[in-house]
Amino acid sequence: MADAGRVIAGRARGRRLAAPGEGTRPLGDRVKETLFAILEPVLPGATFLDLFAGSGAAGIEALSRGAARVIFVDRDRAACAVIEANLRSTGLAGPAAIVRRSDVLAYLDGVGARDGPFDVVVLDPPYNEPGLLDTALGRLGQPGLLAPAGRVVAKRFRRTPLPASIGLLASDRERRFGETTLSFYRGVAARPVDRPADQIEPDAGEDPNADGQGDVEEA
Repeated sequence: MADAGRVIAGRARGRRLAAPGEGTRPLGDRVKETLFAILEPVLPGATFLDLFAGSGAAGIEALSRGAARVIFVDRDRAACAVIEANLRSTGLAGPAAIVRRSDVLAYLDGVGARDGPFDVVVLDPPYNEPGLLDTALGRLGQPGLLAPAGRVVAKRFRRTPLPASIGLLASDRERRFGETTLSFYRGVAARPVDRPADQIEPDAGEDPNADGQGDVEEA
């Protein structure tokens, strides 16, 4: 089975994660380190949503670091099975971890309202379906899904443009890893930042020209 890296910190630190297949883009360790260094202060006790979850690496890292509840959403049956296997192998399976096999947009329009509000949302849609990212952000920018001080992080191909604001979300910062970019948004009520989403801050120590790093409840 393909490898999805390791858990960086917390209760499951050092545990290896499986990936659903060779065609997936696991969250690389360097990307994960930067992402969770930024999110660390808001994770304890948080409700965390991992959209287009794949291996579940983002949500598992959040659970390991103290999130109170994590919901994993992916439409692929094999991916959901891998997430459940990763939860068991890391010792994090239990009522705090919910795996939902669902189309992400259908989930946000339906069961997501019941599972939320969410303190942190990470989404990593397929790079070959860029419209999914805009549409999912639009749903998350509507009232009801995000907690008042909520954070949303989108992992994307660096040439895929995103707006500085969308609904109740405003761009906060970005980090680039070669061809991969993490775009951070906050709820407008929390701390709006009016700046273009393409003003990218390369990750410290990263070469901006380097390559990027790139069961189940039915919802």
